[in-house]
Amino acid sequence: MPTASGITQARKRLGREVMAEVFEGVVEPVATMFTRGAWLRGWRLLAIDGFDVDVPDTPANAAEFGYAGSGENRSAYPKVRVVALSECGTHAFLAAEVDAYTVGEKTLANRLYPRLNPDELLTADRNFYSFGAWALAADTGAALLWRAPTQLGLPVVEVLPDGTYLSVLINPKIRNTARRDQILAAATEGENLDPEEAHLVRVVEYDVPGRTGNGAGELIVLLSTITDPYDASAAELADSYHQRWEQETANDQIKTHLRGPGKVLRSRLPDLVHQEIWAWLIVHYAIAVLISRAAEAADIDPDRISFNRTLRLIRRTATGTADFPPSGLGQRHPKGSG
Repeated sequence: MPTASGITQARKRLGREVMAEVFEGVVEPVATMFTRGAWLRGWRLLAIDGFDVDVPDTPANAAEFGYAGSGENRSAYPKVRVVALSECGTHAFLAAEVDAYTVGEKTLANRLYPRLNPDELLTADRNFYSFGAWALAADTGAALLWRAPTQLGLPVVEVLPDGTYLSVLINPKIRNTARRDQILAAATEGENLDPEEAHLVRVVEYDVPGRTGNGAGELIVLLSTITDPYDASAAELADSYHQRWEQETANDQIKTHLRGPGKVLRSRLPDLVHQEIWAWLIVHYAIAVLISRAAEAADIDPDRISFNRTLRLIRRTATGTADFPPSGLGQRHPKGSG
C-alpha cells in the first residue's frame, strides 16, 4: 500500500515543472458567448491580481521563497507569491506565475502580459500601472482598462461627447520639457505616437459614494485603450472595471474554501511546493468549468452558483469512487459480491 513517504519520494522524482505543464496543457478560456457577465461587447473580460500562500517553515522553503516583513514583524511562515490572469465571468485562472515572495507583483505580471490576446480586455488595479507595463500589455493588441495611480499627470487632449477625454501617457524617462510638449502637440493633432515614447488613452472619471454617510466619496480614474465612445460607453467601461473584483472572489475561493481557512500547504521542499500550487490551480479551474457549464445550462450568471456547495458535491463524489483501483475502472463487482 502507498505510504506518505513513498508518495513524497515519487513526487520528488516527478520534479517541479510537470504540474505546471499539465496546467498549461489543460487550461483554455471557459466563457462562451452565452456566459453572463463575461464580456464587454466582443471583448472577453480578464483581471490580473496576486495573492500569497503560506508554506511550511523549513530551511529549504525559507531559502527559496523568503518571508514577509523582517525582525519582529516577520511572517510566521515562508510565503510564495502567485500572480494570475483570470476570467471575470467564470473566475477561472487562465495563466499564472509562481515565485518567491521577494519577487514583486509587477515583475510577475510583466511575465503574463505577453500572453494576452486581441479579443481580451484586461482590467487591473492601480498598483499594476507603470509606463513599461502598459506598453508591454498594449503591444499584444488586447484592450486595457486600468485604474490610474494617484497623481498621474493626465493632460486633456480632447473632450469626448460622453464626458470622457483623451489623454497621453508619456514615458517618464523623457524629461526634456520641449520634447514632452512636442509629443502632446502631436497627440492633439491626431498624429501617430512612437509607442516607446507615448500612448494615447481615454480617461473615464467618476465618483463612488462613501460609506460614512457624510457625502465624501472616492474619485475613480480609469485609463483605457478603447478611445472611441462608440466602441464602449463610459458607463460600460466603469461597469467592466468593477468586474475586476471577481478575481478577488476567485482568490478567496482558492485560498479559503479549496485549501481551507488558515491552513498551510503541506510540502516541505520547494519543488513539491510548486507541484502543490499548480495542482491547486488545476483543481480550481476544473470546478470553475463545472460551475460555468451548469450556469449556461440554467441561463444564469455563474456567480449565482455556490462554490462551496459545488465543492462539497465534488468531494462526496470523489470519495465515493475512491475505493476502485485504476485497473478496475469501467468494471463493476457482481451484485452481492464482497
